[in-house]
Amino acid sequence: MSQKPYVVDELISAKAIAARVEALAKEISNHYRDTDKLVVVGLLRGSFIFIADLVREIDLPVEVDFLEASSYGDAMESSREVRILKDLRGEIGGRDVLVVEDIIDTGHTLKHVLEILETRHPRRMEVCALLNKPARREAEVRAKWIGFDIPDEFVVGYGIDYAQRNRNLGYIGKVRFVEENN
Repeated sequence: MSQKPYVVDELISAKAIAARVEALAKEISNHYRDTDKLVVVGLLRGSFIFIADLVREIDLPVEVDFLEASSYGDAMESSREVRILKDLRGEIGGRDVLVVEDIIDTGHTLKHVLEILETRHPRRMEVCALLNKPARREAEVRAKWIGFDIPDEFVVGYGIDYAQRNRNLGYIGKVRFVEENN
């Protein structure tokens, strides 16, 4: 299956992202200041760059673990069927947990993941999302920290992909399809 040609227009600059990550890390560090170690659970794959930058700015002892869930595959629309592709390696029972998500879109994936993690009885659990797309919300989920609210655009960059492309962009960009000249 070949993809339609597209271009990526910058939506959020690398500089704006860096400043917001620093501010989020300060808020998170303050919120969890009484913890002995914060377990940062990254939702792969789109959040990996955000997690790396965020944990370097958090002024607390941290442990990083990953969970991979998917409801997109190579599509631009969520299938609403959430599959867990990789589970956590460590235990979170009785521990402080920060779930880090790249983007909250419909909310189905995050809701499903949070329900699974709650069954493991963390001491407390909060969510930090780089991007929030409230216009698309279908499932009720809440993130304590949001990097940026964005319009209903398909975005890539800073770890977020379209069919495994554009993760390496240093900024967040919106995908714009272009007509082929025949």
